[in-house]
Amino acid sequence: MAKLSKNRKEALAKYDRESIFDLEEAISIVKESNFAKFDASVDVNIRLGVDPRKANQMVRGTVTLPHGTGKTVKVLVLCTPEKEEEAKAAGADYYGLDEYVDKIKGGWTDVDVVITMPSVMPKVGALGRILGPRGLMPNPKTGTVTMEVGKAVQDVKAGKIDFKVDKFGIIHATVGKVSFDQEKLLDNARELLLNVIKLKPTSAKGTYMKSIYMSSTMGPGVQIEPKSISAV
Repeated sequence: MAKLSKNRKEALAKYDRESIFDLEEAISIVKESNFAKFDASVDVNIRLGVDPRKANQMVRGTVTLPHGTGKTVKVLVLCTPEKEEEAKAAGADYYGLDEYVDKIKGGWTDVDVVITMPSVMPKVGALGRILGPRGLMPNPKTGTVTMEVGKAVQDVKAGKIDFKVDKFGIIHATVGKVSFDQEKLLDNARELLLNVIKLKPTSAKGTYMKSIYMSSTMGPGVQIEPKSISAV
């Protein structure tokens, strides 16, 4: 077993690891037990009672966090020339087409979100083996393949995130920074969790939300009572 650092021991001593907390209590513990010297992210991990191998049990969606993620999001818009001004005005960090397609083919992926138009998807599709593994491939279901590229850029910059259950049935998402006050983290986490609840597949049987954990980037995980979410 790995040896616990002094900071981690102190963090773990701040709460009972065997207990399950409501969302508000968990946020307080995560903030208090953070020992990173930087503004750590606050992450939520949700284990669902679904089988991701079955198409009718895939849980995927988008949510706009009321207070954003606290992270500066770099956005690339792959678009035709007539859409470049719209992308620029909306705040896109990079915009264009062939130049960036070539850069990506050369290994450049220094962005957080890629937005594109339906008409240029054939060119973007060829980048799938590079963008896909990095979670950057545009998808109509997440609003990143659209004619309204300006609105898509604004949504992402305002705190829109997409989430997807992984092969183990877990959703991983960031809901803010430890520097956020309690209410902002509560609003963001609640928005995410309620959206995941709404997306419960009709084919999923048994307990839907099996477990929820919240943690800071380097801090310990705090378990949240799923039944407390709808009452928040």
